[in-house]
Amino acid sequence: MAEYDEQSEDKDKDTLSIMRKRLQSAIAAYSDSREDELDDLKFKAGSPDNNWQWPADVLATRGSVQGQTINARPCLTINKLPQHVLQVTNDQRQNRPAGKVIPVDDKADIEVAKIFDGIVRHIEYISDADVAYDTACDNQVTYGEGYFRILTDYVDEKSFDQDIRIARIRNSFSVYMDPLMQDPCGADAEWCIIETELSKEEYENTYPDASPISTIQAQGVGDESLAAWINAETVRIAEYFYVEHESKTLNSYPDGTVALSDSPEANQLKQYGLKPNKTRKVDVKKICWVKTNGYEILEKSDWAGKWIPVIRVVGNEFEVEGRLYLSGLVRNAKDAQRMYNYWVSQEAEMLALAPKAPFVGYSGQFEGYEQQWKRANVDNYPYLEVNADATDGMGSPLPLPQRAMPPQASSGVLQAKAGAADDIKSATGQYDASLGMAGNEKSGKAILARERQSDIGTYHYVDNLARAVRHCTRQIVDLIPKIYDTQRVARIIGMDGETEQVEVNPNQDQPVNTIKDENGAVIKKIYNLGIGTYDVCVTTGPSYMTKRQESLEAMAQLLQGNPQLWAVAGDLFIKNMDWPGADEMAERFRKTIDPKLLSDDDAAPEVVALKQQLEQMSQELDQTHEMLKQADQSIEAKEMQNKHYETDIKAYQAETQRLSMLASFQADQAPNIKQEVLAAMQELLAGKSTMEQEEPVQLEQGEQEQIQQPINQGAIQ
Repeated sequence: MAEYDEQSEDKDKDTLSIMRKRLQSAIAAYSDSREDELDDLKFKAGSPDNNWQWPADVLATRGSVQGQTINARPCLTINKLPQHVLQVTNDQRQNRPAGKVIPVDDKADIEVAKIFDGIVRHIEYISDADVAYDTACDNQVTYGEGYFRILTDYVDEKSFDQDIRIARIRNSFSVYMDPLMQDPCGADAEWCIIETELSKEEYENTYPDASPISTIQAQGVGDESLAAWINAETVRIAEYFYVEHESKTLNSYPDGTVALSDSPEANQLKQYGLKPNKTRKVDVKKICWVKTNGYEILEKSDWAGKWIPVIRVVGNEFEVEGRLYLSGLVRNAKDAQRMYNYWVSQEAEMLALAPKAPFVGYSGQFEGYEQQWKRANVDNYPYLEVNADATDGMGSPLPLPQRAMPPQASSGVLQAKAGAADDIKSATGQYDASLGMAGNEKSGKAILARERQSDIGTYHYVDNLARAVRHCTRQIVDLIPKIYDTQRVARIIGMDGETEQVEVNPNQDQPVNTIKDENGAVIKKIYNLGIGTYDVCVTTGPSYMTKRQESLEAMAQLLQGNPQLWAVAGDLFIKNMDWPGADEMAERFRKTIDPKLLSDDDAAPEVVALKQQLEQMSQELDQTHEMLKQADQSIEAKEMQNKHYETDIKAYQAETQRLSMLASFQADQAPNIKQEVLAAMQELLAGKSTMEQEEPVQLEQGEQEQIQQPINQGAIQ
């Protein structure tokens, strides 16, 4: 046991050493790009209060001089970029991507695929997965990369059953994923590190058995910058996912079975004497997880899935001279936004510094009223007077003073500001139509076409998010049979938001086990989610509520033009309404519709039960008709049999009469007559034996004597 502990401790040290080296390499690989990404994030969050959109050197020249703000120049921030970012992210919220499970091999079942879909929707619902998706999408569009993750946790504190969760990662800069990965979602990443910082007090309370902080600080000197994990106030904690590879032999047997050489299946086949007909080397992967403070492992376990459960959502990705660079929507619009802020500030400065328009009058008109006219541009006088004695050379009164033309903004400044606004649109790929501004389009079709052209410029963000959701759903489908590994009742959610309960049994041999009652009605279905192979495709579109509203409007137009459709689909129209009591009214309205027009799924339960009873009665009636037919055939056969018996009796009587006539023959002929009679009787008996013997014809006592007496007399003679 001591030797094992020593080997395990050495392995943990190697794991931590590799982890620290990988973290340093990731920091170096992402450093240039993440400096720009952080600047993009601050630029998008710029406001008049923080001046993050103004370069520091420009602010130094436009601010106060020696503490005096009298000569300061305006630095206005009119931030247009959040609107452009929200145009993309809010479109994603209205058209959320959703994974759809599809069967792959012949063992997979379509019904089980629908159960997978329902469980995935249940996991997204209980996890508030929309928050995780929206956060990742916002980071992706803003500065180029977002992340979310998959977790497992117990259903509650009194259960051993686990459930799957989708969690958001708010700070994308805390994630360092393998820089050598090629898949945009990180499906081929060999490792991933998620950092977080805890206060020293929180660290000691959470991990009371961990090494003291002083010990870690002492060991950090010269040990690959281990001291960087601890600063004056916080302790860095890292979750480290990594892939372990193991080479194994895969065997293929004549009956089609495929198993690894050291698996229980292979050992069992070996006991039966079966030998593989094909073998090859395979790379078996295992996902490992540790939580560490950089010096020791605090927790560790194996992850049940076959991918690292951290999903990456990428914006624009570039690899230049071996270094990775990421960007979002803000990067290329920063200069245009700076120019817009500059020209707005310049316009305000010009108008503020221009003198106010003076009053122009003749000399002598202001005598006696100088003080009022001096403050006419400052104070709001109800009236202003002039000197009436001021006249021209001819003695005529002079015209009243008038204000001169006010100063106007420079046309060049206005044009430059408008050009900067257009540059922002060009840099973001969004133009007036997508921003809700009116254009020259008149028809609705033309307006939608222009909006679609603008959406194409930013569609890659939505498409990359859809890829991430597909990879997430693929991971969940891989995890479900491993987490739902006991017989249990699982909740599923349908496309319409309705919830159902399904029974899962991983021990049954078929993917779907249908249990019926004595009448053939389905009582329940039990599913094994571990049989078959399934994959995932993704669909992007409006939410169910949006589709429901659109279908309501379309049905309203149809019913308005064709009122007779109320008798066919009126219940569906009412069901799509949102006012209280709509479902109850739809149920009542359905009862007025011809049952022939309703499918088994749409019909009410009592209608379905009545239909089953009618089918059962129809089967019983067919059985009764068959029995009556067989009875009729039996009666006819008996009548024919009776007719044959009557014919035989008449033949007996005719033979009796013939024998009576022979009574007068000579005695030497009696033996021949007797033999002839016996032969005739044998023929009759032989014919009778071929007929059914259910009700043989009984001869009366007198008839038997009539037949027997001539025979005896002939024999005597």
